[in-house]
Amino acid sequence: MRRPAVRSRKEPTIALINIVFLMLVFFMVAGTLSPSLDRDITLVETDALEGREPPDALVIDKTGELRHRGAVLTSVPAFLDRPDSRALDVVRLMPDRALPAAELLRISAQLRAAGAKKIMISTERALR
Repeated sequence: MRRPAVRSRKEPTIALINIVFLMLVFFMVAGTLSPSLDRDITLVETDALEGREPPDALVIDKTGELRHRGAVLTSVPAFLDRPDSRALDVVRLMPDRALPAAELLRISAQLRAAGAKKIMISTERALR
């Protein structure tokens, strides 16, 4: 009688390669790929700056009232018919945080219908 040959188990190297590859992908996504700032550069702090709208922005308060360059407007067509009107390539909106989304969508739809090609909404970016 012959004894069955003892086969040595192979090491599961494929599993190890998969784990190392996944770790590599994770660190590439989670890590910073851009160089860091020089240590002797100090960035400007903007906490104490007074917030002002850009001069060409259409400001919308929480009640839906429209303002442009400090003047109260009665409607979107009043914004479009103003004497200093420019082409509607880009319209900048600055809505109040408490403005209902439905109202913002309604105003945006009116601007689109009037021929606005691009509507940009200015927001506040918080880094805290």
